[in-house]
Amino acid sequence: MATASEVLLELEALGDRTYRAGMARYAIDAPKAFGVAVGKLRVLAKRLGRDHALAQALWETGWYEARLLAGMIDDPKRVTPEQMDAWRADFDNWAVTDTLCFDLFDRTPHALGKIDEWVRLEGEFDKRAGFVLLACVALHRKELPDAPFVERLPLIEAAATDPRNFVKKGVNWALRAIGTRKSPALRAAALELAARLAVSADPTARWNGKDALRQLNKANKTG
Repeated sequence: MATASEVLLELEALGDRTYRAGMARYAIDAPKAFGVAVGKLRVLAKRLGRDHALAQALWETGWYEARLLAGMIDDPKRVTPEQMDAWRADFDNWAVTDTLCFDLFDRTPHALGKIDEWVRLEGEFDKRAGFVLLACVALHRKELPDAPFVERLPLIEAAATDPRNFVKKGVNWALRAIGTRKSPALRAAALELAARLAVSADPTARWNGKDALRQLNKANKTG
């Protein structure tokens, strides 16, 4: 059983200064980072396997790669709403936000409730987390019916005017993810909302609508 200290030593050995310096080009602000590519982290995560206690210890280190790894190895069945809120409060860049939502939080039984809470928060990464979580649930939770997504389209519409870059892109992702589920009704509802946003007087809402329309129509043609 690996310890957090042992994993940190391995992450340090895997680190690449050039990769670390290049993170800024992708708007990843992470002062405590070794510079380990995500592909290498996934190989390490596969070797470590699911480990709730190790994930907790890695998160507490504050290292960027350790936090990504925590999201990859934690057990969604053991994640509590309190843990989700505590970790979300630490989100300080889009990469950690998205990885935790994509690899862990969307698989918990608390995901829908946290979407509803987080999209109403004011912090840029707090709010982004709510919409990215909605996108990831739409992408991964194939067993869910249409209703949870139809019910949350108004949340997307309400936030579509938020001009902050990371919120705007999270809102857009959520709308597109809902529209690409294998449901004609959801696809129609997402397209209807996108079309309404595309003619909005608000420039951010208009961008969201036009981009979603373009992406959804492209997906429908190729799908």
